[in-house]
Amino acid sequence: MILYEYPFNERIRTYLRLEHLFRRLGELIPRSHPLDHHYALGTIFEVMDVGARADLKSDVLKDLERQKQVLNGYRGNPGVAEAVLDKIVTQMESCFSAVNGTPGKAGQSLTENEWLMSIRSRAGIPGGTCEFDLPGYYAWQHRPPEERRADLERWASTLAPLAESIHLLLKLLRDSGMPQKVMASAGQLQQTLPQGRTFQLLRLRIDPNLGLVPEISGNRLIVSVRLMRQESDRLQSSSDNTPFELTLCA
Repeated sequence: MILYEYPFNERIRTYLRLEHLFRRLGELIPRSHPLDHHYALGTIFEVMDVGARADLKSDVLKDLERQKQVLNGYRGNPGVAEAVLDKIVTQMESCFSAVNGTPGKAGQSLTENEWLMSIRSRAGIPGGTCEFDLPGYYAWQHRPPEERRADLERWASTLAPLAESIHLLLKLLRDSGMPQKVMASAGQLQQTLPQGRTFQLLRLRIDPNLGLVPEISGNRLIVSVRLMRQESDRLQSSSDNTPFELTLCA
C-alpha cells in the first residue's frame, strides 16, 4: 500500500516537510560516497531554511506541552498502562527541555561557521559548488568517508532536539486516528468532517496495483479526494469505483 498524507494547517505542513528532510539526512549521512555527503549537507541547509520560521520553536514547545497535558489526563484510567504513559511523558519532557535549551532558530549555531555559510551561499546556484568556486569544499569531499561522516554528524547534532520532538509529535498525531475503509464513487470522494473536532492530518492508503494517484484537498469542514490515472504524460480523472483506506487524525 502507498501512504499519502495531507496536512490541514501550515504548522503540520512544516512538521511533515522537516520530517521528510530528517529522514533523508538519516539515509545519506551513513553512506560513504562524496556525492551522498554533498546532498546530506544540502539537506542540513534545507532544514535550516524551513526552520527559519520565527514561530516554529514556539509551536513545537506549545504542542509538546499540550500533548503532555492531554496524556496526564489519562492517569488513573484503568485502560491505560501507567508505565507506558510515564515513558512517553518523560520522553516529551526531555524533548521540551532540549528544544527550549537550543538557542535561536534551527541550526542557529551553524550560521557562525563561515566555511559552512560560504557553501550554503553557493549551494542555491546551479553548479555553484564546483571545485573552482569552492576549492576548500572540493578538498573536504576528498577526505576519508569517516572524517566527512564525523563532520556531518556533528553539524546535524545541532538539529537533533527538533528532529526528535517532531518525530514524537507526529507519531502521537498519527496514532490518534482510526483507519476506515471508504469507496471513491466514479473516482471521487467527498466527506463532511465531524463537528466538534479539529482534524490536523489526513492519511490515505491505496493499492499501488490500481495505478491511481489521489489529489486531496480539504479544510475544517470537508475533505475531497479525486483519483487520477497516469496516461501518457499527464494525469486523467478516473471514473472507477475504487476502495481505499482513510484516516483522520486530530
